Amino acid sequence: MFRRAAFRQLPCQPYLAGASRTSRRTLISRRAARDSPGRVHEQLNLDQLSRQSYDYHRKRQIFLICGTVAGTVSFIYTAWKLKKELDKRPTLLDSSLPSTDPLSRSDAIARKVVVHDEEGREVVPTGNSTVKEFPRTIQLPSYASSSGPSHPAPLDPAATVVDQTTSSSLDDYTLAGLGLRTVSFLGIQVYVVGFYIATADIAALQSALVKKVNPIATTLVPGEREQLRAALLDPATSEEIWRELLDKGIPARSAFRVVPVRDTDFHHLRDGFVRAIQARSPPASGGDDGFGEAMRAFRALFNRGSVPKRKELLLIRDGQGRLSVVYDDGRGAKEGRPEGRQLLGTIEDERISRALWLNYLAGTKVASEPARKNIVEGMMEFVERPVGTVAAQVV
Repeated sequence: MFRRAAFRQLPCQPYLAGASRTSRRTLISRRAARDSPGRVHEQLNLDQLSRQSYDYHRKRQIFLICGTVAGTVSFIYTAWKLKKELDKRPTLLDSSLPSTDPLSRSDAIARKVVVHDEEGREVVPTGNSTVKEFPRTIQLPSYASSSGPSHPAPLDPAATVVDQTTSSSLDDYTLAGLGLRTVSFLGIQVYVVGFYIATADIAALQSALVKKVNPIATTLVPGEREQLRAALLDPATSEEIWRELLDKGIPARSAFRVVPVRDTDFHHLRDGFVRAIQARSPPASGGDDGFGEAMRAFRALFNRGSVPKRKELLLIRDGQGRLSVVYDDGRGAKEGRPEGRQLLGTIEDERISRALWLNYLAGTKVASEPARKNIVEGMMEFVERPVGTVAAQVV
């Protein structure tokens, strides 16, 4: 048995030995093949690959950020330039003109849109959702008497009611321009203000403005109008022009119509007016007893309560510079009066009305820049026509 078992195992030994030698030769040959200088092989460095990937993505991210910043800056700059160009034009444009109309040319002065309300009256849209429109013309009596001291109204509003039907005559006033007043960097809307000029006095204002540019002209050509527009928008020149005009009583009669777009009160409006008067008054007025008394009388006019939105406050200046403050509380119709305007009082000192007018028309900082620009465009409408034709057209 032992021999038979040994015999059966013998044939296997050469095979296993040969297999082992074959395997050994195969591994050795593969290793030799790998180590041979003629075979191409790669040595991967994971740290280097990681750094390269990080650098690539970092540069890509920086490039994208730079592109985003550049695009945003270019967008803001383009929007700013576009706004500047739009601000040079009136806020209210007449888009109803046909393309064949000469006034529809790009170099023509754009006009305010004049529409009719439900009662057929001519109105001018304001662009505000609360106070949507202003009347193109208003009628006002002569509130300030030709003589007499300034008379601030008593605290009882009923004692100051003026019935316009008993007035000797009513004068037509034409809207020259309007705009929205905002306060603080948040742009909080306060009121819409419009500048009205007595229609009969527009011719004198036309003539004075035309003579400023061309002493022998009766109307201004486009180049001269641009020169006048630049002067009326310049802080220093505009104040010089309007001070000279007001000194001469031009326009003789004018008014600012103030309509709040939110509920406010007389004290809030008074504080804004007082700051404007103090900023525009001559330095010597501070020690003038007459000016101080006029300021106290002006403050007394506003010792009242609330002013709801959409109610009308009028600041009226006559040919002598007297200031009349008129308020319409909307109760006239309920009390049987055709108009609800109440005379709160009159200030005789011309410096008060002059300072208020300059606060809207001239200087570095005005109460409403949109209103000032729109008023200047109204002046351009006046001087592009022959002197005296505007009043005839309105009447």
